[in-house]
Amino acid sequence: MIIERVIIIDAEKADIEKNRGIAIVAYIIFFVPLLAARDSKFAMYHANQGLLLFLAAVAINIVGAIIPILGWLIISPLGNLAVLVFAIIGIMNAAKGEQKPLPFIGGFQILK
Repeated sequence: MIIERVIIIDAEKADIEKNRGIAIVAYIIFFVPLLAARDSKFAMYHANQGLLLFLAAVAINIVGAIIPILGWLIISPLGNLAVLVFAIIGIMNAAKGEQKPLPFIGGFQILK
């Protein structure tokens, strides 16, 4: 039982070390892990977080463009700043080898 757990933990560490760079790129271009590391749980987790971040950015920019003045001066700038901060948080988590969800949007799962 203990030996099996050690093997699983070692396999997860190897996955993290091998796919750390791809997980970081997922916050810039979310579909790269879909093409390069489809079998990696670590990379796919961060690809899902990157996709959620992308969808949030699209929604913020659509809402900001539709609502005159308030959207242009408050929603779009603050929303895009929040997306940038969340991307930096995600990149830092991927670089540290952690699988922490992003604030507010990270609890959803689109990719499996």
